[in-house]
Amino acid sequence: MNKKFAAIVIIAALGVILLSTGVKNIVTQKGELLVNKADLKNKKSLLVMAHDYEAKRKYLKTLTVLKGLIEEFPGSPEAMKAERDIERLNINILFSDIATDDSISYEIKPGDTLGGIAFRHNTTVELLKKANGLETNLILPGKHLKVTTAKFAIHVDKATNQLVLKKDTGEIIKTYAVSTGKDFITPTGTFKIEEKLVSPVWYKVGAIVEPDSAEYALGLRWMGLSVEGYGIHGTNDESSIGKYITKGCVRMRNEDVIELYAIVPSGIEVTIVE
Repeated sequence: MNKKFAAIVIIAALGVILLSTGVKNIVTQKGELLVNKADLKNKKSLLVMAHDYEAKRKYLKTLTVLKGLIEEFPGSPEAMKAERDIERLNINILFSDIATDDSISYEIKPGDTLGGIAFRHNTTVELLKKANGLETNLILPGKHLKVTTAKFAIHVDKATNQLVLKKDTGEIIKTYAVSTGKDFITPTGTFKIEEKLVSPVWYKVGAIVEPDSAEYALGLRWMGLSVEGYGIHGTNDESSIGKYITKGCVRMRNEDVIELYAIVPSGIEVTIVE
């Protein structure tokens, strides 16, 4: 066996070993090396790397590293924290000007309004403003906006009292703790968000309750479902979250319902399961 042939055999054997042990680098979708094989086996290295990328606002790279950590150390405390960090970063990315595979750069045309742009792209004015750092609805022709084109869906699990915001691809964006109906009366099935309102008047049985009343129970946002009388809303008692306590609606913490309200447009599907 000559030296050249022997070298080829050794390299091939090494490749088989690496494949069989699952050892691999972490790279971006463009093939950019983020983590080498040695660092991949070191939880501390991965955590430091993720922290450094996030500090530099390189959120997409941070996500890639955190997902690699979860894959290499499933079930570990670090992996569980990484899952929570990924959800937080998902929101940061949505609310930033960072371009993603499910966003476009839209050139503002004469006569455009944020409402019209949001309607045409099935998004919300609030998300457009957050993603582009806009304080008002004023936009100027010729400027560009980041427009999120992802299609969202909501899944509510009554057994765990969790609401999950997803993309239609199944990718989880964020998980929220909620309250649902006493005695499991929250309806199950697939519905749609039909109306979105900020602190609407509450037409309680036998009474009309204004938002400034101590009896008001809808919190800071209301998203009415296509099943009469039910919706997703905030609360005036955040200690109730996680309990089976409502009259059938899905109740969220106010900061959570404000965040969700900004992301999801009317018309998206809401699936509620036992």
